[in-house]
Formats: sequence, C-alpha cells, structure tokens
Amino acid sequence: MRNVGNRGANLSALRDHNAAVVLGLLRDAGPEGASRAELAAAAGLTPQAVSKISARLKEAGLAAGAGRRASTGGKPATALSLVPDAAHAVGLHLDRDTVTTVLADLSGTVVAARTAPLAFGAGAGPVLDTVTAEVRTLLADAGPDPATVLGAGAAAPGPLDHRTGVLHRVTGFPEWDGFPLRDALGERLALPVALDKDTNAAALALAPRGPRAGGSFAYLHLGTGLGAGLVLGGAVHRGARTGAGEFGHQVLQLDGPPCRCGDRGCLEALCLAAVAGGDTARAARLLGVGAANLVRLLDIDHVVLGGRTVLAAPDAYAAGVRAVLPPSVPVAVTPAGDRTVATGAAELVLAPLFGASPGQKDEGLPRGTD
Repeated sequence: MRNVGNRGANLSALRDHNAAVVLGLLRDAGPEGASRAELAAAAGLTPQAVSKISARLKEAGLAAGAGRRASTGGKPATALSLVPDAAHAVGLHLDRDTVTTVLADLSGTVVAARTAPLAFGAGAGPVLDTVTAEVRTLLADAGPDPATVLGAGAAAPGPLDHRTGVLHRVTGFPEWDGFPLRDALGERLALPVALDKDTNAAALALAPRGPRAGGSFAYLHLGTGLGAGLVLGGAVHRGARTGAGEFGHQVLQLDGPPCRCGDRGCLEALCLAAVAGGDTARAARLLGVGAANLVRLLDIDHVVLGGRTVLAAPDAYAAGVRAVLPPSVPVAVTPAGDRTVATGAAELVLAPLFGASPGQKDEGLPRGTD
C-alpha cells in the first residue's frame, strides 16, 4: 500500500513502532480505555515512555482522556481512549456480481455501507466507473471530514499479488490477468489504495487482536466462488507467491465435472453444482470434506464459514461441516455477516497504524525508540 501520508489526524504521532503499539492497545481497550500503567505493562515500555507517547497521541487528536479509574488506595489513575472518528478508511468488496462499500472509523467500526450490482466480467472501465460512483456516494452520504479518510482497501477475487496490486488470471475472468487494479483505483478515487484477495481480507477482519491474538484458523467463503483465508500464527498467510488460499481448487473427484479454473473435479465445481441443484446438505458435506483436508494438513484451531451461500442457510452449513470435522475443531459462521470482506478491506488501511496487527507484521511502520 502506498504511504497514507499525513491526512486528517496527525499520523506523524505514529512515527515509531512503540507509538503504534500503544495506539493498538487503546483500540483493543475499547471505549473504557486504559491507564498509562496498564499501557506500559502491556507494551513492555516504561511509564515515562508511555507518558510521552500518550501526550503525542492526544495532541494529534488520536486519543483523549476517558475519566479516572477507581482508586485502589493512591491517586486514581487517568484512563486514555482512542478517538474513533479521528480517521476513517473505505473498504471495498468487489465480488463477481456485486460491490459492497463500507466506511470504517479508526476503531474498525462500520459507520456507513452500500451494496450495488457489479458486472466484474464487463471489464476494467465499467467496473472502475461503478466502484468510483459507489465510493463517492458513500462518502457524500456519510459526510466524514475528507481529511480524515486515510485511504481505501479493495478486496477482489483471486489470484492476485497484494504486493504489486496486480490481478492474475481470476477464475472465470482471465481477461483481468495483469491488470494493475490497485493503481487504477487509486487514480480514480484520488486516495491511497491497498489490494488483497477477498478471503484474505475477511480473515484479517476476523483475526483476534490484543491478548487473544495468535493461533490459527481458516475462513471458508462460499458465494459466487469458493476460497479460503488462512491465519497461521496470528498472521494472514498468503504464501511466497501470494497464491495461498485457493481452497476451492483442490481436486476431490478425478475426471470430475469441469471447473472454471480449467481443471476437473475441483471442490468449487462440485460444491457450486450442489448449490445450483438445491442440495444444501451435499454442498455442506463437500465443504466439510475440503475443510477436513485443510485441518489435517495445517492442524488449524478452528474454522469460520462465510459468503452469501453460507449466510443463506448458516445452520445447515455449520452442521454439515461439523459432521465431517474432528469434534476438537470448532466451527462458526462469521459474526460480521455479508460485510465481512468489505470490513476486512478497510482493515487493510487501518491495521498498519496499530503496530503488529494480524497479517500486517508492522508493514509501513518504521521502528524507533521512545
């Protein structure tokens, strides 16, 4: 992602890693905030360092006082909390037939959202026109101070290279191969843009933060296609060539029905055929078989299901997948509903502001001392 620069809130207050970590701790603390002593203990910093960082964050408008803690015998400690509306990010989910646009504040809370038809196969021009119009309408309706909008995160079908912002041969839409979607969107929107695969964005949205960070899970997305977002060791796993998570293209049936990827018998082709035939139980079982393969291969902790097809019958899909997985592996449906991917896309912009956020690993944040 290109540098978000110095828009709105004074992001120079985050000029070092420690300040970003403290801001991340304030985000995790929620509206009640945290005292300087609590921040120092959690960040492994001295109280003096936290005091300096806190002063900078308050001066920049990123943090504010949140009242005093109850006294435990001494002077009551003053709590500090995040100022959510100090900054915003746009999140875009470019699906094959719809575009979902959200505006998230600094806490990651969605404050406005829109969904509109999108013909991904119509080509770059019409797609960029639709997305640009949706973002402009969203911002006009929500009315944030334009200076607080740090950038836009875009989540699109894969495969793609999130580092260069270039699409590869998107399954079913090979004409997008080599298209620089990130830069094209940035030019249209006049905003810095980050790009990632839709399932990776969803995984980033669902990855635990703060004390619960770490561990591993798979997000399985069944909608117009089938893919996975993988979080391993607390970070989104994209693979050395950014191709991890093509979950739907594991072959389950030799010489089976043709898949849009050019192979035969892929899980995606089998699953979508069951969905088209109205056989939800079979689709759920197929999804479970694929999930079981993934669990056995990577020894992941739990599975999260999402996508419009799953959300249309969440209990049936969860039950079908649970029936195949080992009892020790929990299965849940995404709590973020049909905005999971778009919310994660906004997180592509926000996460680097908060230190070692899941899947970002300090990207874009120079290290320093305080």
